[in-house]
Amino acid sequence: MFEWMAWTTPVAVFFGCIGLMLGGMTVWEIKSPTALRRGFLPIETTRGDRLFIGLLAAAYINLAFVGLSGWMSEWLALETDPSIWISFVASMGLLAFIMRKG
Repeated sequence: MFEWMAWTTPVAVFFGCIGLMLGGMTVWEIKSPTALRRGFLPIETTRGDRLFIGLLAAAYINLAFVGLSGWMSEWLALETDPSIWISFVASMGLLAFIMRKG
């Protein structure tokens, strides 16, 4: 059923984290409804809005890293491509920042 996707450990962890975030946000929203607030983003957002924006940003970071990793390994004279864990940590850090300050 899942043969069409290259399910490596980082990919599975990334999608697992997204699933846990969506479940956690659902419970949090039921327990404590959100209100609009303004952070560094140019619009008033709810927690759900910030999660959506953060997930989009995380996806773009991971896609950019995968697309540029071959170039980075040549430019930095690495023997192998850089680990995808680097983009995972960076994307989750950006997501946490957007959720907190956005």
